[in-house]
Amino acid sequence: PERGRGPGSLKDKLDGNELDLSLCDLSEVPVRELAALPKATVLDLSCNNLISLPSDFCSLMHLVKLDLSKNRLQQLPLDFGRLVNLQHLDLLNNRLVTLPVSFAQLKNLKWLDLKDNPLDPVLAKVAGDCLDEKQCKQAAVRVLQHMKVIQSEQDQERQRKLQAEREMEKKREAEQRAREAQERELRKREKAEEKERRRREYDAQRAAKQEMEKKTKKETVQTRKPASSSRPPQLPRHKHSWSRSVLRVLLLVLLCILCTLAVCKLTELRHQPLCISVNTLYEDVVAAVQNHKALQNLLHQNSQQ
Repeated sequence: PERGRGPGSLKDKLDGNELDLSLCDLSEVPVRELAALPKATVLDLSCNNLISLPSDFCSLMHLVKLDLSKNRLQQLPLDFGRLVNLQHLDLLNNRLVTLPVSFAQLKNLKWLDLKDNPLDPVLAKVAGDCLDEKQCKQAAVRVLQHMKVIQSEQDQERQRKLQAEREMEKKREAEQRAREAQERELRKREKAEEKERRRREYDAQRAAKQEMEKKTKKETVQTRKPASSSRPPQLPRHKHSWSRSVLRVLLLVLLCILCTLAVCKLTELRHQPLCISVNTLYEDVVAAVQNHKALQNLLHQNSQQ
């Protein structure tokens, strides 16, 4: 089969800018060899056994005209739209149901044939027939417009999903912030309650201490009260002061008398008239006291008899 031949054999098949690989019983596309022939802008791969195209097929961006008719292709690569220089595309008689969304990027496509494919009813209606040049050109225009609408819808859907994800993320962040704020408020409230509990405990201990001190003081006062009640009633302050004054005067008089008596008895002044009078008075007082004692003794003896 042709797929076994090297790049040199493909170059031998190159006719100007046209490369005809039809009827070669190909089941795979020799992408590497085709990439080495950038002059081959027209490629005919019709009437082979191709079931799919490799993803690197879309790197053949030099292609302008491509014939893939009468194969068994079930789908095109997702990035088929990279073939932006493609103007003519023949997909007649394959097994295609849908086209990749990137198909909308084939902005230079002017001719398209999708006949004899099990297309999605909507896509088949959009493509219509390709029985002549005009219909095939109209098919290219309509299919491109249809795929652009699908692409736009998908883009919008992606944007909606992205927006929804962003909103969901914002919602999660807001909920997280709300939870954190709630936790902070809870910790703050718990701390305030703990402070209030400790303040009450401190006030209770202080009140108990004050009550204990008050009770102890009261008991001390009650213990001292009987002793104070047994004391004789004190004289009024002014009476007590007067008595002390009289006592001081009497003591002073007595001291003066004793001093005079001592002077008159012990010094040379005893011969003076004043001292003679004092001594005489002293002796009379002493005699009177002795007589008084003798009288008391006599009375005491008589009372005993």
